[in-house]
Formats: sequence, C-alpha cells, structure tokens
Amino acid sequence: MPFDHPLPPLPTQPEGVAWPTKAWPEGTPAHGTDTARLNSLLERAFADPAPDTMGETHAFLAVQGGKVVAERYWRDFTPGTTFPSWSEAKSITQALVGILVRDGRINIHAPADVPEWQSADDPRREITLDMLLRMSSGLKFVEDYVPGSVSDVIEMLFGGGQEDVAAYAANQPLEHEPDTFWSYSSGTSNIVARCAARTLGMAGEDFRDFMFRELFSPIGMRSPLPKFDKAGTFIGSSFCYCTARDFARFGLLYLRDGVWDGTRILPEGWADYARTPTPAVPEIETLGYGAHWWLGMAGPGSFSCNGYEGQYTVLVPEKDLILVRHGKSPLEAKEEVQAWIADVADCF
Repeated sequence: MPFDHPLPPLPTQPEGVAWPTKAWPEGTPAHGTDTARLNSLLERAFADPAPDTMGETHAFLAVQGGKVVAERYWRDFTPGTTFPSWSEAKSITQALVGILVRDGRINIHAPADVPEWQSADDPRREITLDMLLRMSSGLKFVEDYVPGSVSDVIEMLFGGGQEDVAAYAANQPLEHEPDTFWSYSSGTSNIVARCAARTLGMAGEDFRDFMFRELFSPIGMRSPLPKFDKAGTFIGSSFCYCTARDFARFGLLYLRDGVWDGTRILPEGWADYARTPTPAVPEIETLGYGAHWWLGMAGPGSFSCNGYEGQYTVLVPEKDLILVRHGKSPLEAKEEVQAWIADVADCF
C-alpha cells in the first residue's frame, strides 16, 4: 500500500523476550524513566474518591519492550476484570478487515458491499471500505452522547436501530460527496463489520468463531466478549469487552507491525495504513485520525484505540511503549484524561 507520510518505524520484539501468548513477561521501565513523576501521576488518577477533573480510573497498564512494567487497579477491579471497549472496538473491526485483506478476500478500495446502496442511481455506491475506515464516507450521522439531543449513535445502539445496526447506518443519506469530508461515525464501523461478515458468509456465532480463530486466539486474547445485534452483526463500533492485559496484547500486535511470534496476522502495511493520517480532519479535533485509529495523543507518531468514558490503548513506537487506561470519565474530562496519558508517556 502506498503512503504519503513518513511514519516512525515500528519496533520488533526484543531478543529473548517471550511473546505474551500465554502470560505477560514482567519487568521494569527502561533506564531513565521518571518513576517519581509516574508514581505521582498514578496516585492522582487512582485517588479515592476519584478526582473530578478525570473521573474514575479503573485500570492502568504499561508495557515497554514487550514486558508489563507498571499495572494498577482501582477498588475491586482486578487483572481478570473485563472492561468495556466502547469505540476501541472500531480498531478491532479494522483488524478483522485486515485479515480478509491478507487472505485476498476483500479490496478496501472497491465499492463496499452494502445492499442498501445497489440502485444504479444511488451516489452511495461510490463509497469504499477505505472511505468508511477513514470516516470519510460522507454519510449523515450525528455522533452525540448527550441524552435528549438528536443522536444517531444513541438511536442506533439503544433505540430503533439496535436490532440491525448496520442497516440503520447504511440507510442514512449522503451529506457530502464521498471522500471529501471527515466526520466521526459509529454507524460506518457497523457497516464495515457487516461487510466483513458478508464477505465470509457468516453472522453471529460463526463470525464470533472467526474472530477468535483468526485474531484473538493466535495472540493469546482469551477474555474478549464481542456483542452482536439481532441481525447477527458484530457491533463493531462499540462492544467488545476485554481485560486490560488483552487490550495490551491487541496493541502489541499493531506495535509489532501485525506479526506475532513469527506469524503474520495482519497483512504487511496494515498497521501503517491504520496510522497514516486521513486528510481533512477538522481543526476542532485535538487528535488526528488514521483508519479506525486515532493519532498523536502521546506525541507525534503515537496512535491509539479510543473509547467513550476514557477507554484507551495507546501505542508509542519510538519508546516501544503501550499504555492501557480504563475508567469512567465524564465527557467534559476527556481532554484532561488524554493529557494525563500524554504526561504518563512522557515519563518513559
């Protein structure tokens, strides 16, 4: 795949460090880490009662050089607790598409396989999986989590669209010409998830089996709990619960360029595709966007899975670092939590 932007190289697994397929190796942060500042930041985040500026932090995990180097949980949360993904699931959906690309089953630059768009005069026929993955489809979708306001995401997940989330999203009209306008949309992720399922001729339990066989089990993720709607579509925008250590495994797969213990899980270039900036992200967004991954939270070159209420898996290639944070933070605390993660990364 061609890319227009130079990207920092992705680190390889250090010699002699076991892959965490069964258990995570444990170690200490790299020499030069500001452990005093790191501990101070953790004390602030895990204060009880939780700080109003950040909300509750339920779990924190740092992996450096392929080893767990810091880990902490709040109150009754433990390493065995499964945490909500919210939109971290979008990055998992991107990985599932990557597996189909690897096997030559799908072309992200061809028109997406969406039954609702098959009319000869439907301009939505121009929309590709690439446009959907980069949030540049041009489809109308109001991504607002404030109860009582006009919100397509609430209507799709909890209202009239919940039994067939992909159909709800696919039936939205175009607001912009495809590939000319960026707008974050959980609806597009569910269209992508259904496209993947249609490619395989699978839904429900069969698709769940595919997820475990091709993605989760090979990298040692045992905790995932993906949710499906009544139509059998993986709700790839929002719902795949995992432990913090399993979210870190998923992050390590991308930090290692889609290769796990000598086996290529994701096609060559797929992790780079995830972290290549999408044009036309509006200036009101504090972060950049790639392909179902966010960019720049922990400095230039970092990329991340971000979820509602403060769910994050953040990769910092230049430091061979993964930071996982789960919690329950109000929307108005989002930038404060992201700044805290950037400060934590700066300690390493």
